[in-house]
Parts: sequence; structure tokens; C-alpha cells
Amino acid sequence: MLQYNKVIFVSVSDTCRGPWAAAVMKNKPGMSEVDICSKGTISLFPEPANPKAVAVAKSNGIDIGDYQSTQLEGADFSMETLVLVMSESMKKKIYEDFTEAVNVYTIKEFVGESGDVEVPYGGELPDYGSCFEELQRLIDKVIEKLWKIV
Repeated sequence: MLQYNKVIFVSVSDTCRGPWAAAVMKNKPGMSEVDICSKGTISLFPEPANPKAVAVAKSNGIDIGDYQSTQLEGADFSMETLVLVMSESMKKKIYEDFTEAVNVYTIKEFVGESGDVEVPYGGELPDYGSCFEELQRLIDKVIEKLWKIV
């Protein structure tokens, strides 16, 4: 049994990086026993995934075309939930805004790296592709670490 039974990927609007990370992790072997989702810090109403995010995911064999964004809430936090955010500033904001917040790490911090997963918004398709590739690499490291701490 894994230490965490739920993993939430948090991005600002929950229309690109978070849904990508969740979809990539869900498609990895051995992750079916973990509840994996994404949420946003400013997702006040459901929005579809960014069209460029949908295109990049599809070109990598992942369908997020029907995805709708969801707001992060206090009830999302628990000792059995791992919350992985895209930036240090986002992590800080979550701890400021949610007294219930526990187990919140930047995705890079969790795997022993430094820095943020940059926002591709406004960039060209290759910028989105580079961000997606970085998230794929990081998700592999997250999974490796999750299985090591069992």
C-alpha cells in the first residue's frame, strides 16, 4: 500500500499543466490504486482545457479534450493526500490560504530538484510541447519515489 492514496496536481487555472500531469500519471502502470486528479487555485467555474494543451496531449496519446477545471478546496487536504504544485509561490499561497494544507510540495521539490514548472500560456505549440515533456519526466520520478517510500 502506498503512503498516499490520492495525488492532486495543482496549477493556477487547472486548464493545462495540472490536467497534463494527472493524465500522464493515470496512464502509468501501477497507478490504478491511486486517486489522481488536478485542481486549480483560481478555477472559480469549470473551464475546458487549453486548446494547445489538448493538442499536445493528443499528440502524445492522451485525451484531455473533455476535461473541465476544478477549484482546490480545504476538504482536498488530508494526511493520505499528496498535493504537487507547479511553483514555489503556489505552494506558499496554498499554505497561506488553507489552514488544512498538508503534504504540499512543488513537483520538483518532491523529486529532489529545484525550480518551477514554467507556464507555457501564451507561447507557441513547441513551448507547450517542452512543458509537457518536462512533466512526463517529472511524473516518472514522482512514481519512482512513491514506490520507494512504501
